[in-house]
Amino acid sequence: MENKKVGWLIIGISVAMGILVWIFNKALQEIIAQTCKEGPSCIMHQTATTQLAISLSIVLVILAIGIYIMFSKPDEKIVIKKIKGKEKKKVFDLSKLDKEEKEVIEILINEEKAMFQKDLMEKLEIGKVKMTRLLDKLEAKQFIIRKRRGMNNIVVLK
Repeated sequence: MENKKVGWLIIGISVAMGILVWIFNKALQEIIAQTCKEGPSCIMHQTATTQLAISLSIVLVILAIGIYIMFSKPDEKIVIKKIKGKEKKKVFDLSKLDKEEKEVIEILINEEKAMFQKDLMEKLEIGKVKMTRLLDKLEAKQFIIRKRRGMNNIVVLK
């Protein structure tokens, strides 16, 4: 659900709660008026006023949360775009690469030239440190580019 819809939903709930608090307070004031013989100095009046203040403050907090959510910016989605048009097929000279570096390049070629570093690490079944060092070498040899996406890297074949 979008933030705006969730915000409206929470605002609606807070308005409904406010109406219920108001109706409850009116009924409570009538009961107090009938039972309390001391008038406005009766302790029940003070208790009802305190309960009303607490209830309305809770409703206002919920209303503020709804307004905040409604105007907050939604999370961004990660989009990998493919460039259409004439693409030159780049021929890679893999003769100077070792076995693991060749595997990385071949996986990237088969996976449409881009994938997350974590997925690549799982396919090769190697650890984080080794994966980082391997990608550092390939980046230095200008075979790949790493692009940061939040807490992840996307490995792109040059």
